[in-house]
Amino acid sequence: MSISIISLIWLTLWINMAQLQQGGPDEKEKTTALKDLLSRIDLDELMKKDEPPLEFPDTLEGFEYAFNEKGQLRHITTGEPFVFNAREDLHRWNQKRYEALGEIITKYVYELLEKDCKLKKISLPVDATESEPKNFIFMSEDAMTNPDKLMVLIHGSGVVRAGQWARKLIINEDLDSGTQIPYIKRAMDEGYGVIVLNPNENYIEVEKTKSQVQLSSDGSDEPAEKRERKDKNFKEVKKRRDFYEKYRNPQKEKEMIPLYIRALTTAGSKVLVRLTDVSALLCSAPDKCPGVVEQQTPYLPSFGLFRSHTGSEDNGCPEEHLIYVWDHFITHSAAENTFFVAHSYGGLAFVELMIQREADVKNKVTAVALTDSVHNVWHQEAGKTIREWMRENCCNWVSSSEPLDTSVESMLPDCPRVSAGTERHELTSWKSLPSIFKFFTEASEAKNSPLKAALTRRSHRIKHEEI
Repeated sequence: MSISIISLIWLTLWINMAQLQQGGPDEKEKTTALKDLLSRIDLDELMKKDEPPLEFPDTLEGFEYAFNEKGQLRHITTGEPFVFNAREDLHRWNQKRYEALGEIITKYVYELLEKDCKLKKISLPVDATESEPKNFIFMSEDAMTNPDKLMVLIHGSGVVRAGQWARKLIINEDLDSGTQIPYIKRAMDEGYGVIVLNPNENYIEVEKTKSQVQLSSDGSDEPAEKRERKDKNFKEVKKRRDFYEKYRNPQKEKEMIPLYIRALTTAGSKVLVRLTDVSALLCSAPDKCPGVVEQQTPYLPSFGLFRSHTGSEDNGCPEEHLIYVWDHFITHSAAENTFFVAHSYGGLAFVELMIQREADVKNKVTAVALTDSVHNVWHQEAGKTIREWMRENCCNWVSSSEPLDTSVESMLPDCPRVSAGTERHELTSWKSLPSIFKFFTEASEAKNSPLKAALTRRSHRIKHEEI
């Protein structure tokens, strides 16, 4: 029942009361009875709604949406853009519907990478068995054999997957601004091999079996520490329960369990693994912490919680993914010039790659384009030689109100920062595309020139004093 209908009911009742109060004793008795009736009405209960089932289509056609010739998502009947609030006052249902559409968009982009861009899907780990969970990347046919140029694309964190810069741009604006396809097509037209990374695909979710659900609900045999953590979550549980009180019959979500993809680590390499459980970060006995082989001094960047170690059984992260692809593919490619485009958290992952493989990166990589990167050379403890290399070979296109390529002041002594020509973080990769390709061309020419001129960012070069 909508708020407007409830308001109408109240208005009608109050009008009747006003009319009755103007009458004699009989009318006053009726007024008293009407007041008693009003006192029994529970407005909160009247405003509750039956939440629809959390069941959604698994195709764009099922959602009655399709991409038009401009790459815009439109309703197949009305031609209107996507509407988030499909049902009034049902935010949770609308959010679940949006997430279900997002999963379809991810699969749609994967199809475009293979069919439209002619990329090949490569499973990871390279020695994965048929039955174990897998990640994957996409590569052009000449990615490993192109003798001249190779471009590596890395998206940011969150729900985005291979081939995407921002899901909300794909849904609300178009495929060009939200996907990496314009980069891939232009790169291939200009003679680059291409590798598209997939750093957020670290596990798959499967529905819990009945026995698993029963086991998880029975906490009698749980360690005291685990029960304490559950107690700490009580407030959050209560908050969710209070939220669901707005529904008369809230739908129960399926209980899922993550199956982690085997850690993508090279034997003996030190990587950083993001921890989803803060208690694991504070573990003082490595031999008693599941999956931890060696614990070292942790550091806490402003972008997440990390700990250094030399291997784990799961908990893959973007940094680990990039290092694995570097060790197994990029270093073995024939390209004389390797270029990176890294958006947001992808920039942090690249800096971590430099820390772990500094000499190899300097030898293999010609230039790096960052788009609104969240890296931090202080938090990540990047050494002086890495910062010097970044100043000479990297450029960060950041969100700014200034025109494209205008120099932007930086507080960090790493790479030059220039405007991406937009104040929207998610649009920086799309808006800076022409400048990034020009930057790569200049970098390649500078590297191969007889004078071996140092790479400069045209008239926008920023100088830093060593601190």
